[in-house]
Amino acid sequence: MGMEQPPQIPLIQISDKEFHELIAFVYKKYGIDLTKKRQLIQGRLSNTLKSKGLINFSQYMELLFNDKSGEEIHHFLNKITTNHSYFARENDHFNFLMNTALPYLEKERHRDLRIWSAGCSAGQEPYNIAMAIDQYFGPRKAAWDTTILATDISTNVLAKAKQGIYPAENLKGLPPHWITRYFQKLSNEEYQVADKIRREVVYRIFNLMDPFVQKKPFDIIFCRNVMIYFDAQTTNQLVEKFYQATAPGGYLFIGHSESINKERTQYRYLCPAIYQKPVGGGRS
Repeated sequence: MGMEQPPQIPLIQISDKEFHELIAFVYKKYGIDLTKKRQLIQGRLSNTLKSKGLINFSQYMELLFNDKSGEEIHHFLNKITTNHSYFARENDHFNFLMNTALPYLEKERHRDLRIWSAGCSAGQEPYNIAMAIDQYFGPRKAAWDTTILATDISTNVLAKAKQGIYPAENLKGLPPHWITRYFQKLSNEEYQVADKIRREVVYRIFNLMDPFVQKKPFDIIFCRNVMIYFDAQTTNQLVEKFYQATAPGGYLFIGHSESINKERTQYRYLCPAIYQKPVGGGRS
């Protein structure tokens, strides 16, 4: 006789009414389109419901909709989206930053750069930007204000980002001298971002569907691998909001798997996933 297979735990089924209510909530609040994700929602969330002692999705949605901390919705979004974050991700962006964008902005700006990492997740991206800026400016850096605003919808990932502690695996794409210079080794498995780099980043909770309110326009905006979960209409609206928030001559970096409708945007396409606001674009 062969070994008996353990019994499969049945999935908790989501009704049509529950499914439409859930996807409408997520779309309205976060711009994420889940209309084709019914099986995935059932498959990935059944265990979550069971672990909370819930018997149906209506009970789960009551918990989700009334959660003021944002932790439950973030857990939900993490379950249904794939979020791989590490240093030197799409590294040509950081090379472009050091070789093209920063030399241009150094000539055009007066010792003040406004930088935003939108959808920063656990902080690898904004810290990577800060390291690239430090590498570029070197001793001149002390004369410049290059504080980076980093935002996400989750208080949980922002707390992790502020700590700046990452598994060694996260760092493998970085040059060895960057690791020596910008990290403190806590153990063979963990590194912490150096204080001087952590001080360059300010973390804030923010939902990209909300209105943008900034004192000055941004010179550099990174919003990478966030819009892959939005439909075309939401993406177009978000790109327009970014455009209005970008200073003339400023740059927008998006993920390589994402695209901007070139007929709809006033941004100028420079190279894959990098755009610039024309200097005649006017300040917002």
